[in-house]
Amino acid sequence: MSELLKNIDARTRLAGTNKLEILLFSLGTDLRTGRQETFGINVFKVREVMRTPVVTAAPDMPAAVKGMVSLRGILVPVVDLADFIGMQTETPRDIMIVTEYNGHTQGFLVESVDTILRLDWSKMRVPPEMLTANLGGLVTAVTELQDGRLVMMLDVERILSETAKYDDEMVFSAIQPIGKEGLTILYADDSSVARGQIERTLNALGIRGVAAMNGRQAWDELQKIANYADATGRAVKDLVQLILTDVEMPEMDGYILTKNIKSDPRFAGIPVIMHSSLSSMSNQQLGKSVGVDDYVPKFEAQRLAETLSRLLLREEPAAQAA
Repeated sequence: MSELLKNIDARTRLAGTNKLEILLFSLGTDLRTGRQETFGINVFKVREVMRTPVVTAAPDMPAAVKGMVSLRGILVPVVDLADFIGMQTETPRDIMIVTEYNGHTQGFLVESVDTILRLDWSKMRVPPEMLTANLGGLVTAVTELQDGRLVMMLDVERILSETAKYDDEMVFSAIQPIGKEGLTILYADDSSVARGQIERTLNALGIRGVAAMNGRQAWDELQKIANYADATGRAVKDLVQLILTDVEMPEMDGYILTKNIKSDPRFAGIPVIMHSSLSSMSNQQLGKSVGVDDYVPKFEAQRLAETLSRLLLREEPAAQAA
């Protein structure tokens, strides 16, 4: 399986091209439906694929967290994805996908891995409401393979939020209001958990937020705002003061969204922040290459609040001097 992820670093060149590579995997046959569904995870977030080592159970863990394993001296929590999504299956999950998000490493137990598929983000569609309802909102994007199979991308942010308990209410209660009225931020993220965290941060700051589920929706909304500004003789930056975007999103990713914004003079003067679980230096550099003004890892509400405040208030002294 090491060959499956060979030269993974070279794949970072796909970022910024609206393309991605996903590792396909299965969780086994669901006894309720008799079906074996295909799931996907972005290769950027996969460190390695391996046979599941001995898992040491630990007390007071969520049901889907089976325990911990030691990988080269690092203790890694292990999540059984089938248990987490409520699948009933008798298939052993003896393969572990080791992933890394925001410096946090965790293992996901799966039944099998298939192959790595390269495709365009425009081929990834927002899932229909019936599918998201059946899986508790855990699917963020869907694409169809040439053989007719549907591949479902799981909301990993939600899985980690519910198993690692990143949502600490104390973090949000410590955020102070920005102290300036009339501010509006447009934010785009395909994860319902991430959108919820952003909304809680904005509420704590006293900022109005306009949400979009992906880059395409955000771009369409920005076009409407720009057209309204033009019709009323106003600047767009008087209506939206900042744009916050995830990187990985169906239909249009954050890199392409940022390129569109920064190449359109109507949005001049509006800062763009990338807010992503892809927080490596290479991803931050790619963000800078398309013109982002800052890069904030997910699950760091205090840092996000500080960055928003700094960028939104950076012109305040000049305005007062005038």
